[in-house]
Amino acid sequence: MATPRSLRALAVLLLLAACGEGGPPMRFLTSTPHQDYEAQLRAIGLERTALGRDWLGAATQALALPLAVSTPLEETRYLDPARATAVGYRIPLERGQRLVVQLDVADTRPRDTRLFLDLFFVPDSTAPPQLVASADSSGWALEYVALRPGPYLLRVQPELLRGGRVTVTLSARASLGFPVAGRDMAAIRSRFGASRDGGRREHHGVDIFAPRGTAVLAAAAGRVARVGTGGLGGNVVWVRDRYGRALYYAHLDRHAVGENRWVEPGDTLGFVGNTGNARTTPPHLHFGIYMRGVGPVDPHFHLYDPPDGPAPFTGDPQLVGTVARIARPAASLRDGPDAAAPILARLDARTPLELLAGAGRWYRARLPDGTAGYLDARDAQPLEASDTTTVAATVMVRDAPSPAGGALDAIAGGALVPVLGRYGEYLLVQHPSGLQGWISGHSTLPPGSRSGPSAQ
Repeated sequence: MATPRSLRALAVLLLLAACGEGGPPMRFLTSTPHQDYEAQLRAIGLERTALGRDWLGAATQALALPLAVSTPLEETRYLDPARATAVGYRIPLERGQRLVVQLDVADTRPRDTRLFLDLFFVPDSTAPPQLVASADSSGWALEYVALRPGPYLLRVQPELLRGGRVTVTLSARASLGFPVAGRDMAAIRSRFGASRDGGRREHHGVDIFAPRGTAVLAAAAGRVARVGTGGLGGNVVWVRDRYGRALYYAHLDRHAVGENRWVEPGDTLGFVGNTGNARTTPPHLHFGIYMRGVGPVDPHFHLYDPPDGPAPFTGDPQLVGTVARIARPAASLRDGPDAAAPILARLDARTPLELLAGAGRWYRARLPDGTAGYLDARDAQPLEASDTTTVAATVMVRDAPSPAGGALDAIAGGALVPVLGRYGEYLLVQHPSGLQGWISGHSTLPPGSRSGPSAQ
């Protein structure tokens, strides 16, 4: 029989489907898939329901309380379809890095589940986050070139009543191709900011050494703004790319392009030489980047492509999103994914905890009191009964280890119930109906005791 909750959920899905493909056209003055979806919720009045308020609140909370991470990262996380959920990541990016975000949801395809990806830049601690990019609605991927260094917030949120076990992969890649054929970062011998002319000026680029005549390549698609000869740079080429960066190639032996020509990454612009003020040095390319309103910027992160990807998750993906227990006699919940991170709590084999996510050799875990931290993946195992206890008198099973926890169901006095874990004075038990919840340890009989009139 359908419950009121399931009927309401079905109504939500039907209403939202009517707003999408196959339904009557609805137009909103919004610019992202997430904003469009929010407008649809409001248009049919769902923002006045508990479900709609929870979804909107989860979107706000994900930005207010993001998880601080670094790249590269591959994290498996469970987004519960039964609840309105969202997750936020705070990601530091350097100027010139290209953030690549990829999502994978177990046992489903993008056309079956809508997941909204939104990226925000945080100017400072007092200014609100600025939306800078959103995922295309056709898939679960996002790329963004960070031309402002600082923290960025990524929000991942499924549509209502959708979700599952999601793997989020974050990487910070180069936003430019390497400008000298057959060379990489190891060929750079003079870096940005190095002293020049006895300290009278700074080096506004990087010098990439290669044999004379090595091809100099377009590092990005763009238009050749200037081809010149003479001055400090000797034979030079300027290319302006679609982000407004002016890319400067100097000391060329000779040019291979003309002005106003459109070039694609990898096109030959000229050849390595030592013209201009580099005549006394071995052949090399001086490569610089200039940005309007900023001036010369360090090319390092525009060019640097990390050689390694994210560490694979060594835990059990099937445990993510479940309540587990400690697998060894003692373990620690730490403040960060590092064996040297401060300890938040010491745990024993009876401690149950919710596994929120997994990355590398760590679970992101939360204790019953709400304390969240990192648990070594070796220290978690599936939750199962380790003991039984007898209830002394009728007791209420609650959804938290506290007298203020929500009431789930009652257990009659004298019932023998499996014990799944312990936290403080509370026991996590399995109700005869199969649901799990908390009862006070004071409501049970000591081992070996019997309840009822014959025991009095």
